[in-house]
Amino acid sequence: MRLDKWLKNSRLIKRRTVANEACDAGRVTVGGRAVKASYEVKPGDVLELKFGERVTKVKVLSVQEIVGKADAAGMYEEVR
Repeated sequence: MRLDKWLKNSRLIKRRTVANEACDAGRVTVGGRAVKASYEVKPGDVLELKFGERVTKVKVLSVQEIVGKADAAGMYEEVR
């Protein structure tokens, strides 16, 4: 699944267009490398999201096309 769609489905970012813009601006990295919105997300990837002063690191647990609101938090776990 594309990174921008995964970010929306996991509800880390509310809109796919915003996720796309964040990727284009280099605010999303995978393994320390800036990636484009078309990056194919795989379970086990460690994503780092930078928004202003806040940095969030998450590990991808699952990649699902259709996700309910209750299941969205189960797609990732925060990494310290």
